[in-house]
Amino acid sequence: MAADGGSSSVQLPCVFSPKSRQYLAVCAQDGRLRIWNTDSKTLHQEYVPSAHLSATCTCISWGPCRAAKEGPQRKKRKSEAAQVEGKVDLLAMGTAAGTVLIYSTVKGALHCTLDGGHSGGVNCVHWHPEDSLLYSGSDDTNIVEWDLQTGKTRSKWKADRAAVTSLCVSPDGKLLLSAGRIIKMWDLDTKEVYRKFTGHSMVVTTLCFATTRPPDSNGLYFLSGAAHDRLLSVWQVREDGKDKNSVVSFTLTDEPQHIDLVTSSSKEEAVRLAVVCKDGQLHLFEHFLNGPCKKPLSPSCTVQMSDTKESPMPIPLLAAALDADPRSVTLAYGSHLQPVMERVEINTAERHVCLTRDIKTSLSISMETTVSKVKTPLVNAKSKVLVPGLPGHQAPLKGGSQGKEKRKKDANTKEMSIAERLGEIDLSAVSSQKRAAKVEASLQTDNFAVLLVQGLESNDAEILNKVLQTRKEILIKTTVARLPLPAVLPLVEELTKRLQGHPFMAIQMLRWLKAVLTHHTSYLASLPDLVTQLGVLYHMIESRVKMFHKLTKLHGKLHLLMTQVATNDSSNVLSDVDHTAKLVYEEESSDEDEASGDEALPDDESDHWEEEEAMEEDGEERDDEDENPDGRTEPKANGDEDMEHENESEEE
Repeated sequence: MAADGGSSSVQLPCVFSPKSRQYLAVCAQDGRLRIWNTDSKTLHQEYVPSAHLSATCTCISWGPCRAAKEGPQRKKRKSEAAQVEGKVDLLAMGTAAGTVLIYSTVKGALHCTLDGGHSGGVNCVHWHPEDSLLYSGSDDTNIVEWDLQTGKTRSKWKADRAAVTSLCVSPDGKLLLSAGRIIKMWDLDTKEVYRKFTGHSMVVTTLCFATTRPPDSNGLYFLSGAAHDRLLSVWQVREDGKDKNSVVSFTLTDEPQHIDLVTSSSKEEAVRLAVVCKDGQLHLFEHFLNGPCKKPLSPSCTVQMSDTKESPMPIPLLAAALDADPRSVTLAYGSHLQPVMERVEINTAERHVCLTRDIKTSLSISMETTVSKVKTPLVNAKSKVLVPGLPGHQAPLKGGSQGKEKRKKDANTKEMSIAERLGEIDLSAVSSQKRAAKVEASLQTDNFAVLLVQGLESNDAEILNKVLQTRKEILIKTTVARLPLPAVLPLVEELTKRLQGHPFMAIQMLRWLKAVLTHHTSYLASLPDLVTQLGVLYHMIESRVKMFHKLTKLHGKLHLLMTQVATNDSSNVLSDVDHTAKLVYEEESSDEDEASGDEALPDDESDHWEEEEAMEEDGEERDDEDENPDGRTEPKANGDEDMEHENESEEE
């Protein structure tokens, strides 16, 4: 059997169809279901669920190969019953929204949708081998049994306290294995627990029956693997109930991601097991299940893939399927978006096998023959290519006459790609003046408004940088005024992102933000959830305003301090100049004072003047030959001067 939904829920689902291995179902990162044909290595079908982005696919499980007359979907094709008999048809997909989608590969469309059974995301799905029943486990800890004849819930019961992460139905259709952290075996007739198995410390992600023997013969075995566990445990369902521990363990290099096995129907028949681990390696096991084995079993062969470069890099394996030939294995490797399928013969005598493949060549070959539903329309000479933009405005095109001549010559060619169209549009005709003579452009604001809308819709950083780096106020205001209303809020969000960058860029963005708030305030005020949408801008402005207030206070204090320092320096310079200019007194009539060089302080000079006056008054009464008892030089000099004046008068 192919790997079940439980094993595929660890990573992106990737499952081979049962028995013939003709198809590979992959649900990639984009949420689309792609079915690849392993024989022709081409894309067989592609289905896009309506909620492929919000409700992604979490698990995939192929339905059993059955006759065409068994489902209600076959009634319209009774004439084709013989052709469809024995082929795989239905595919179950569990989604994160709690619904189960049933896809038909024969019709190539959605068969039905099973909803209303789960309140949480679906983690695993598994088909009943005989009846038209499907089982699903969810995060809501419930197991739902779906009836595909009616498309409704047949029964529902609580499986565990934790989420149900893996399911598996026994080959006879009487027992059901479910697991979260504890593995439980249910009797499908009574919906009661038959056995419990404990031993995994993490969430169990893989459950698979290894034998087809009845449980009362002590020959029923099943495998289990858990997340972050490098062991694959084998459990035996014993008749006496003494089955608390696992009997066999298989060692792995990483946690199991995809499991495929060939069951055994007797003790003499070995179980063949192929395990693809999370690290991209394939491990092959072959073991006879006949009682416990104490030592963990290592793989008989390990397969790795690498590219053909000088420094080889590993190529991850996605899934593996065992064929009837023991040496033949079907591999799927590469990317989930474009997997490469290949049937390989492996020499199991070697313990380690490394396969080298040129994955680029394989991808190019498969892409050439891929069936695609996207058709490129043909363009004839009469068709007209419309340039996206605002109504009533045209973006300038390069060389219109030359383009018409080329279209006439190549009338049967395919439509131009988006890159070629962007190349035809002269994005630089607005700012460059050199090309103004060649291009008959309309108003610059029209081009800037068109470019701004296109840049916001496509989130093109180059276009946005070209428009938002404009510094002309008139051009900014006119562009914002011509901007359509649906583009106002995306422009504000883009400006908010750029305001958080370099301060120089923030100054430029403030001009645009001011223009937007000036022209479109009424529209922004009419939005109901404006506060939540502009919360980032509000908090950023508020934080910067708080910091500006503190910086203003600091600037004022520093300005006051620097002013006082400058005032003190200027006063010190003025006082030095005043000292040298104010302390000099000179008498023009005294020549001997200059010769003597006796320049005393102002207090001393004032004393000399008083003594001189006193000597002049007493000179007439006293005799000229009397000497000054104090012995001062200046009165003597004055007396000599008086004697000289008297001698001059006597000579006359």
